[in-house]
Amino acid sequence: MKLDMNRAWTEALSLIQANIGVVATVAGVFFFLPYLAFALLMPETANFAVEPNSDDPTAAFDQVMALYADIWWIMLLLIVAQTVGTLALLALLRADNRPTVGQAITVGAIGFLTSIAATIILYIGGVLMGVAIASKITALAVILGLLLFVAFIYLMVKFSLLAPVIAIDKVYNPLTALLRSWRLTKGNSVRLFFFYLLLFIALVVVSGVIGMIVMLVFGLMGEEVMLIGSGLINSAVNAVVIVLMLGVLAAVHRQLAGPSAESMGETFE
Repeated sequence: MKLDMNRAWTEALSLIQANIGVVATVAGVFFFLPYLAFALLMPETANFAVEPNSDDPTAAFDQVMALYADIWWIMLLLIVAQTVGTLALLALLRADNRPTVGQAITVGAIGFLTSIAATIILYIGGVLMGVAIASKITALAVILGLLLFVAFIYLMVKFSLLAPVIAIDKVYNPLTALLRSWRLTKGNSVRLFFFYLLLFIALVVVSGVIGMIVMLVFGLMGEEVMLIGSGLINSAVNAVVIVLMLGVLAAVHRQLAGPSAESMGETFE
């Protein structure tokens, strides 16, 4: 089945609008509030920038590692919240047999370990490929590096439906979930790539424009007002962007996977 990008976008908006109340609740708890707390309580971390040092190529890496060494537990909490929230939102955005907020969060909690395990499997594969490339001569490493980048993008597209498979299809075996995502995207990889790319560009542009406006407006009111105002707006934009992206994933999953077995059973009852 060929992906209809216009239909996917339209259905994504419909799914979000049909569940706006519960979606807003979950997005607020798992995305808006954590990001806002991070921006307000740790502004120096949210605005962290690497200081260039041409004499030491590893300086930037050391700076980032030093930062994460101090806030690793905060990042861990954010990862847990965003992973559970992502799965819960996708469970709510299914087109049939929608769960309650509590049931959706339960789905997210149950699928958390599956999502993390599948992600680790992907990253291990990427690290092994990177090590293999690093062991080659420089000229060949550059070529292989480009090939690795292309392969990485391809794999991200192929496994882009991993979260919907876990949250909507309730597949909790990480390897099985990865394999199902691969099969669902078969024949639509190029279409999905350009669909995701166009959506990403549009969201980045809109977010950038909003960010500039926020900086101009709140920047004139003092540092404290700037911190609170930009934190509120940026957190809201972050939550909206995530909801839109997940709505698209839910719509793409429904289009490629077809009606669920549960909805088909209800049709013939």
